Amino acid sequence: MDILQKLSEEMGIALPKLEKTVELLDEGNTVPFIARYRKEVTGGLDDTVLRDLTDRLNYLRNLEARKEEIKNLIDGQGLLTPELIEAIDAAQTITEADDIYRPFRPKRKTRASVAKERGLEPLALLISEMRESYDDTLEALAEAYVDEEKGVENAKAALDGACDIIAENVSDNADFRRDIRALTFDNGTISSVKSGEGESVYEIYYDFCEKLKSVPPHRILAMNRGEKEDILKVSVNVESDIILNYLFANIITNYQSPAFKYMARAICDGYDRLIAPSIEREIRSTLFDNASESAIKLFSENLKNLLMQSPLKGKTVLGYDPGYRTGCKLAVVDKTGMVLDTAVIYPTKPHERIPESKRIVSGLIRKYNIDVVAIGNGTASAESEMFIAETLAELNCDTKYIIVSEAGASVYSASKQGAEEFPDFDVTQRSAVSIARRLQDPLAELVKIDPKSIGVGQYQHDMKEARLDEALSGVVEDCVNSVGVDINTASYSLLSYIAGINMTAAKNIVKYRDENGEFTSRAQIKKVPRIGDKAFQQCAGFLRVIGGREMLDNTGVHPESYTAAKALLDKFGYTKEELKASKIIGLASKVKSYGEEKLAEELGIGVPTLSDITGELEKPGRDIRDSLAKPVLREKVIEIEDLQVGMTMRGTVRNVIDFGAFVDIGVHQDGLVHISEISDKFIKHPSEVLSVGDIVSVTIKSVDVKKKRIGLTMKGLK
Repeated sequence: MDILQKLSEEMGIALPKLEKTVELLDEGNTVPFIARYRKEVTGGLDDTVLRDLTDRLNYLRNLEARKEEIKNLIDGQGLLTPELIEAIDAAQTITEADDIYRPFRPKRKTRASVAKERGLEPLALLISEMRESYDDTLEALAEAYVDEEKGVENAKAALDGACDIIAENVSDNADFRRDIRALTFDNGTISSVKSGEGESVYEIYYDFCEKLKSVPPHRILAMNRGEKEDILKVSVNVESDIILNYLFANIITNYQSPAFKYMARAICDGYDRLIAPSIEREIRSTLFDNASESAIKLFSENLKNLLMQSPLKGKTVLGYDPGYRTGCKLAVVDKTGMVLDTAVIYPTKPHERIPESKRIVSGLIRKYNIDVVAIGNGTASAESEMFIAETLAELNCDTKYIIVSEAGASVYSASKQGAEEFPDFDVTQRSAVSIARRLQDPLAELVKIDPKSIGVGQYQHDMKEARLDEALSGVVEDCVNSVGVDINTASYSLLSYIAGINMTAAKNIVKYRDENGEFTSRAQIKKVPRIGDKAFQQCAGFLRVIGGREMLDNTGVHPESYTAAKALLDKFGYTKEELKASKIIGLASKVKSYGEEKLAEELGIGVPTLSDITGELEKPGRDIRDSLAKPVLREKVIEIEDLQVGMTMRGTVRNVIDFGAFVDIGVHQDGLVHISEISDKFIKHPSEVLSVGDIVSVTIKSVDVKKKRIGLTMKGLK
């Protein structure tokens, strides 16, 4: 197999571009670096396509390695033929290659292997010939194989053993297995029934059946979980006649042969006992893998949208971690993220020291001119929201509040990094800081938390952990590098996601910064241990040095393009002072008027690089998140009891899943917009319309106060 040719055809990427892109990957260049600074080579492939390409490339290389391994194993038995080599080379998946190897794989003792040891293989071959007639009846011919010492007590035992051999031969046929797998998938169903006591969350699966080729991924994961918890029994089913008709058509050569009844019996046994259970396991494994990949893709998309939410810059925030018995922890965080003050109040049960709590909160708001109170959405959140709303109303000030997802805050609080950042704080105080900071800069704060703990996926605990970690880490890496980081303020967690910088190098950067003061240039990074030329090449363009000697250090222009960038400024008469003051106005139009291709050639760069440099020079130090919708701040509490069917409200999308999306409308419970209620047009998946962080208009469709469920619709709304 020509791997690159196959990749080119599958992904629709011109072969020359693909070859050069793979070469860059093989040289150890990171995906963010290639996507951002090697557009001329790749043709502008983005990070998502590059990661998909990497995954597929690795699979195809593993497939080729497995094929060579199989050839060597069969050759070691002296059984490798040109026909086998051709079949192995033609295999398109690892499963197909393993099917071919199946007859040659060393087996544990089976009924067929026992029969072969007893010398019954010639009898099996005789039956398989399906002659028009034999010299005698097969029962009489089987007498010749009776040998009590070998365990063949009579002719019937001999024929049974021969049929076992035939059944295994049928099962080991790679073509049969491939076709039966396809027939089962195309015609079969997956079903589940209740098998034990459990949560009503699985109620719809107590008597469930759906076609294999149409069952959605989230149902596969739900049934698997129910089975794992011993609540459901799941099975794959197909009409046996469909499979047996196929096998008979491809195996039986003479329906009038005296051997027919034995061949028929062996074929049925081979399918029922050997093929069907194996194919069921394979199909369920494939369904799980596909469902996992689908869930991982959705999780990754949600995570990206969450991390890339617009930061609330220039605001002093009061982080509020709600609680009951141990009180509510407060942390005042200034505009730069520095903690100014902390406190504990007890406005909730069992204490309900409300006047005292109001006095403390009011004092903090006045003292620090707090702009926003960020309330965690965990335990006691509803009571805390009411308390804060009342306090703000009494103060009659401009301070607003917002409910912030505290998913993962406790994980950070109890982590080693949390202890390192705030050694004198207890875990709940750290949570209050985290809640405030994730409002100010979601990306910078959430990178400190295991992505699986952030709460924007579904069934993440049922997936392959290594694959999930790999995918989510890639998402975080792409987000961090697309935004860039201030090398003088970034935590080591944030720095560790920059292309070319691992955790050790990130900690070295922070240590160097602490010992030597702020970095004054990108070039200074080379003095940090574990940052060599290759690492510098990968990371430099994504690190920002604000107020340094070189103004280009605060842009996304890579140092390798500084000469071209300066020549571009000189070409049109712009000065360093104008760049420093962010007054490079009209550059893009001048470049276009002059001729992009002509100018790029003069500067010795490609047109994509010229376009990127132009954008960076016009907006040095820009944050691509600033153009996104800002968080919805609130002034008063809305209870679920206040909701009326038909009310239209604004809300924030908190999570997108296969069957809909959850929207925060300012009530303690998020409402569900089912996929059928998202659009007036047909959509296959909610992600076609909605993303985490979107601000949307919704209409209340149903309210169940007792179960605390809110049904929403977006139909008829813009």
